Amino acid sequence: MPEKLFKLEDYFKRIRYSGGTQVSAATLKQLHLGHVMSIPFENLDVYARKPISLERDDLFRKIVINHRGGYCFEMNGLFAAVLTEMGFLVSSHLARVYQGSFDHSGKTHRVLLVKADDQAWLCDVGFGGNGLVAPLLFEEGLEQEHLGRCHRVMADPDYGYRVEFKTAAGFEPIYAFTREACCPADYLIANHYTATYPESFFRQAMMCALVTETGKITYFDGHLKIIDGETLTETTITGDGAIKDTLKSYFGLELA
Repeated sequence: MPEKLFKLEDYFKRIRYSGGTQVSAATLKQLHLGHVMSIPFENLDVYARKPISLERDDLFRKIVINHRGGYCFEMNGLFAAVLTEMGFLVSSHLARVYQGSFDHSGKTHRVLLVKADDQAWLCDVGFGGNGLVAPLLFEEGLEQEHLGRCHRVMADPDYGYRVEFKTAAGFEPIYAFTREACCPADYLIANHYTATYPESFFRQAMMCALVTETGKITYFDGHLKIIDGETLTETTITGDGAIKDTLKSYFGLELA
């Protein structure tokens, strides 16, 4: 009988997690933090026009065994599988990313709602912008800060719930979703559009992002940005060799 590919202990090692497996909010928080600080958000396969599989073992092989990252359908797909394996009650939902409004935004982002300590928590380890670094208690209007980032959930009369990020100018929406149940085929369809539609944002430029204790490291289309507390450093990266070195040095990604 072939050896099982999906192993929790290998995932824990990938995210440098050494805690227990108790189904609790404390465990959920540490797993979420470990994931976003160890596994980069990245679109390198989409940009290279490679197929994106959402099968559990394929996600595990890519992200855990091959030390790659991914985008929402991959990252939150794997995270949901890990949590379910551990005994958490997980539901997945499709969200609309805010693009000046929600009116012309399709449901192209996957988020998770997870039960822990008799409460619902919004989890999202696969949003590369001003996304969550830790689970967000699913309580309307409650401002919650993690590693210097503040988010809240607000009810929306048209789009269900808005997830908002606090900027210097105030709270701004990043995406909205309803609690409508989704089927696996819904994610296959949304993933296919995101990965293959010629005008998809993820096909336009190479991008990576990784959360740090004091900020964030991002690479987008030849530009490396490092936020370290109040300090911002920006560098232009040119040439295939320099790009590969940057991806390896800052994100741990090695491309063939």
